[in-house]
Amino acid sequence: MNFRAIITSLIVLTFFSATAQDADTGMWFTYFGNQKFHKKWNFHNEVQYRNYNFVGDLEQFMVRTGIGYDITENNNNALVGYAYVHSEPYNAAGEKGNTNEHRIFEQFITKQQFGRVNILHRYRFEQRFIGDDYKMRLRYFLSVNVPLNKKVMDKHTIYASATNEIFINTKENHYDRNRVFGGLGYCFNKFVRVEAGYMRQFLPGKSRGQFQVMLFNNLPF
Repeated sequence: MNFRAIITSLIVLTFFSATAQDADTGMWFTYFGNQKFHKKWNFHNEVQYRNYNFVGDLEQFMVRTGIGYDITENNNNALVGYAYVHSEPYNAAGEKGNTNEHRIFEQFITKQQFGRVNILHRYRFEQRFIGDDYKMRLRYFLSVNVPLNKKVMDKHTIYASATNEIFINTKENHYDRNRVFGGLGYCFNKFVRVEAGYMRQFLPGKSRGQFQVMLFNNLPF
């Protein structure tokens, strides 16, 4: 069976499904890079292009980067970074505005493996500068990847993916949002993989759907 064809079909299906949705369903394209330049040091680089529709109606554009250090071999990574976020929200009258945000963040990632099940925990603390406003936020991200046609996440592996991330503000209105995602992925090799699926974002009093396509690049320098 051609697993590349399966993933290609999944992404095409995701694209066509997204175009068929109403305005409440968006499309996110994301690139995640994580390059090791030393046995224990890594460079994180990330670009996200988020749309209210399939493409063209920009919701948010984000660039995030940071330097991390593995406390133990290939695990327990502590990282400090910066993110620039450009958003174009709609107001009650249906008019678009724009905001620019600068973030400083600290995070800790730890990974576990139980048989075929690969688990990742990420704890992130953000300091957010939005114009003259300053906010802080805590985030907890849980990821589970399970290879389907092999025992490990290796070359030509197709896998199931599920994630959940909760956001907590440090001041009033502590609950910010929760994101739940499910999808399928394909490993081209142990360094590069692609993933596609559907995410539901739950905000206070409402929720919104997002289709997502993600490329992960872990090629070392």
